Amino acid sequence: MIAGPVRPFSNRFRVVLLAAALVGCSADAAPLARGPAWQTATALGGAGTVRDNTRNAFSQPLPTLSMKERRAFQVGNSLFNENWVVAPASAAGRDGLGPLFNANSCSGCHFKDGRSAPPHGVLYRLSLPTGQPDPHYGGQFQDKAIPGVAPEGAVDQEHTIVPGAFDDGTPYTLLRPVVSFRNLAYGPLAEGVTVSARVAPALLGVGLLESVPEATVLARADEHDRDGDGISGRPNRIGGRLGRFGWKANQPDLYTQVAAAFQNDIGITSPAFSDEVHTSRQVAARAAPHGGQPEIDAHRLARVVFYMQTLAVPERRAGSRRGAVLFAAARCDACHTPTLQTGPSATTAGLAYQTIHPYTDLLLHDMGEGLADGRADHEATGREWRTPPLWGVGLVEKINGHTRFLHDGRARNLIEAILWHGGEADAARRAFLAMSKQERAALLAFLRSL
Repeated sequence: MIAGPVRPFSNRFRVVLLAAALVGCSADAAPLARGPAWQTATALGGAGTVRDNTRNAFSQPLPTLSMKERRAFQVGNSLFNENWVVAPASAAGRDGLGPLFNANSCSGCHFKDGRSAPPHGVLYRLSLPTGQPDPHYGGQFQDKAIPGVAPEGAVDQEHTIVPGAFDDGTPYTLLRPVVSFRNLAYGPLAEGVTVSARVAPALLGVGLLESVPEATVLARADEHDRDGDGISGRPNRIGGRLGRFGWKANQPDLYTQVAAAFQNDIGITSPAFSDEVHTSRQVAARAAPHGGQPEIDAHRLARVVFYMQTLAVPERRAGSRRGAVLFAAARCDACHTPTLQTGPSATTAGLAYQTIHPYTDLLLHDMGEGLADGRADHEATGREWRTPPLWGVGLVEKINGHTRFLHDGRARNLIEAILWHGGEADAARRAFLAMSKQERAALLAFLRSL
């Protein structure tokens, strides 16, 4: 999400560009060390930064880990990539898949700890207008099943074309997803059910985000827009706890996030979520054998969580200095907060007291009707989404072989991701529309350096 309240090419926007020129060189070559530190920072993850721009850049451990911690990281990595199998099986402790599921491993969605993309790397959340799950299919549509159990069905995702043009006349097209279901095995979906698509996000630096103090996040919230800048970010709350993870910040910590993914995506129970999730119509699923109670024990679950907590952040690469100026001038940094400070960490010393540059405020923002899914999630409304971090966006194509962005992967590139912004981010979108072709290229070069 790139957000901001200024009008396209407002006086403030022009002043920033003029200031860059007055220091004695062009905006693209301006010595930005005189500006905010984030504009030249390369260690995006503080001490948790690695110099790696290969296809394994999202899968590196924090360089500060001890030998003992590295062994724990490797165990977690093995479990993260392990394919779960149908119970009963000789692979004791790694059986119990499903019986209904979306993937058979964590890496099945988070390939190389990166982003998934449509049409195959998408899952679908279901809910009634009351917020309750669909009575026949539950809260998540599961299109795979073990032998002897019918998968819930199949999903077709098509799109409609949304045309538009930049202010200089350059045309563009956006894709609006259109989802339909077929071969439904347990009856029709409930009347009025809301369907919301989700791709798997990249996992780099999530332990650093978990270590940002709650007070730091709340200090940036402005729910009622008291300062009148058009930005009113607010926290999601889950049982009184601050939400940090998930597209709507619906999980408070990585332990809960990981355990919920095991239960809903793979069908694996854990000490945190000990029950299989099946509706009354899914009789065969209820009767299917399981891989123990729970199917992943506390120790192995903790290793997967530790693995995710200690994933490093790749170093920033060369980009456009002018693009950094444009990013700030359009007020993209109003939501994509460049710099945060972590606090104490009970996980490992390398996460504690780090200056990081994730480009997120971890808050919910109204993104307008164009991105609305109509689905409330705890305190998040159907128009609100958590600001996704931008670190790593420039490596997605190399690591995952695509450039699909936003919560459902509808954007085919970063340009389309910006153009879908609305609501609190509409002024930033209009600023982008007003940029020249060269300015748009500079902004994109900056983003690709992250």
